[in-house]
Amino acid sequence: MRVDLFDFTLPTENIALRPARPRDSAKLLGVSGGALQDHIVRDLPSLLQPGDCLVFNDTRVIPAQLEGKRGEASIGATLHKREGLRAWRAFLRNAKRVRNGDRIDFGKDVFASASERSDDGSALLTFEGDEPIELLLERAGHMPLPPYIASKRPTDAQDASDYQTMFAKEDGAVAAPTAALHFTDELMTGLRERGVLTETLTLHVGAGTFLPVKADDTDDHKMHAEWGRIDPETAARLNAVRSEGGRIIAVGTTSLRLLESAANERRQILPFEGDTAIFITPGYRFKGIDGLMTNFHLPKSTLFMLVSALMGLDVMQAAYAHAIANGYRFYSYGDSSLLLPNAAA
Repeated sequence: MRVDLFDFTLPTENIALRPARPRDSAKLLGVSGGALQDHIVRDLPSLLQPGDCLVFNDTRVIPAQLEGKRGEASIGATLHKREGLRAWRAFLRNAKRVRNGDRIDFGKDVFASASERSDDGSALLTFEGDEPIELLLERAGHMPLPPYIASKRPTDAQDASDYQTMFAKEDGAVAAPTAALHFTDELMTGLRERGVLTETLTLHVGAGTFLPVKADDTDDHKMHAEWGRIDPETAARLNAVRSEGGRIIAVGTTSLRLLESAANERRQILPFEGDTAIFITPGYRFKGIDGLMTNFHLPKSTLFMLVSALMGLDVMQAAYAHAIANGYRFYSYGDSSLLLPNAAA
């Protein structure tokens, strides 16, 4: 499909630079079939049925943004996928100043050598020393805010908690699974009282999620791989939800992509551990999920293509136009939507 079909105009005032407080006071646009309804996230229990299951991503964002020097040149690095015990694939700023074998000083006694340069500006960074990389990043790194926020204000101490979900447990993400940023203890209590089930999986979100689609046709776009895991016990419980008539509703496109990667043609969720580079565009037949809670995404992005595949491009264009006209806030710190493709479900 032509990528320009997924374009729309977003006023800058609709881009959220801070999250709503409290988190569950954010707006929530319900999209069922073609119908649109305005809610807030705190209404979520009333919008779901007993026996439905929300699936969260328990990945934890690490301080994966680094600023360093190679000689006199300033080099920025955003880690996006772990490749070994001491190696991460990273996107580099000022990448033309880095050659294979160059040593980059990230300050605070953190050094890495660059190799395996790629055309997309990434390189393999191998960190020196014996300390765990996690300790090095805590010392020299900072929270990797999305570029559409970082370009408008600096990262600060508040982001360390704002850009982490209440489910964060497994270190490895360089971007938050932002749909889950809206959840609070009070909301979780309301969901339990409603009889809504919850499960978690792990998908370590990479910086590739922010890369623009540069191709003119979706067939020519290559997704970056991300590592994920669904353990056998979780897969069995999710299949039991379906067998008992409940719906599997992914909280965030990261959860959705992993569930779809793990699902077979009989709509069963299988255990999964490994990389996925699944790219979902209109025409895709969903097997792993029955609905999606997600924030509002960038024009011409792979994530807007994904929600258009789930709901239909015309429906999502109308939903986004409604959201813009009614002051919904977009992107990582913005408002949310609940997408249920089968209005009769």
